[in-house]
Amino acid sequence: MPRYRPHVAARPSWRCRACGAPWPCSPARLALLGEYREDRIALLVHLGTLLCEATADLTDPHGRDTPQRLADRFVNWARAR
Repeated sequence: MPRYRPHVAARPSWRCRACGAPWPCSPARLALLGEYREDRIALLVHLGTLLCEATADLTDPHGRDTPQRLADRFVNWARAR
């Protein structure tokens, strides 16, 4: 029987250790929403902290990972709609 592997970020690439997708991947997002279901503000603070850490690792001179793209990837998906 396969063992569950948590979908956590591998730093400094910020790719998922389990599936290799850019983190937070879909399973990581679902897990985070479940973990913080009672406190969306705490989730956004947590993601904002990770965004700051990731920005130092992922911002490049070629513009592939712009601050707006990183904000969309790390924080904006979790905002209440």
